[in-house]
Amino acid sequence: MLTVSNLTAGYGVPNILQGLDITVRPGEMVGLVGANGAGKTTLVRVLAGLLPARGGSITINGSDTTNVPAHARPKLGLAIVLENRNLFGELTVAENLRLAERAGANRPKKFDIPRIVEMFPAVGEKMAVRCDLLSGGQQQMVAIARALLLQPDVVIMDEPSTGLAPKVVKAILEVLRGLCSEGMSIVLIEQNIGIASSVTQRAYVLSTGRIVHHVADGGWPAFLHDPHLVSRH
Repeated sequence: MLTVSNLTAGYGVPNILQGLDITVRPGEMVGLVGANGAGKTTLVRVLAGLLPARGGSITINGSDTTNVPAHARPKLGLAIVLENRNLFGELTVAENLRLAERAGANRPKKFDIPRIVEMFPAVGEKMAVRCDLLSGGQQQMVAIARALLLQPDVVIMDEPSTGLAPKVVKAILEVLRGLCSEGMSIVLIEQNIGIASSVTQRAYVLSTGRIVHHVADGGWPAFLHDPHLVSRH
């Protein structure tokens, strides 16, 4: 569903991302873990089309999107929930969702606003409220809801647990699990290795712009009990 091959990118010299290879299968939640400065934000910007790749390729659902502009990538099945959520704060929750629904109108329809409200009851309770007046947890739910209304095949979640109460994080992770069970592919970018290990089938460990370890299917217990590997994240 998502393939990143020998990807290089950066802002100056040298490159920040250095030859990344990542694959995500349909219906799979894959973690990308790493400390601050590992290159996670740069990777998100390249996947979103906000920063050009300098080498390598990005393929989404069989289509080469390496040089596709940012605004066109959702039409190919990609949605990204950025760490800062990027909601239209002066607009209501309903207005934010309707904009996303309109943007996803040409994709095969899997989600509509009634289903979103069923998934996130707290969103339904705040439909008439401006987004800049919501709590952090409510904003994160709206950001995920907006991404789903683009009707994606692949969702990139950038640090979804940052600044949120454990109860909210648990609810969000349950939704993500449910989406994967329906065949959606999710890349969970997390600094919190405990959260990543609790929900992802496997993961890539990123350090100084390189993949330094691949936690294979069923490999989380061995990884978590190896101090050398854990320290590299």
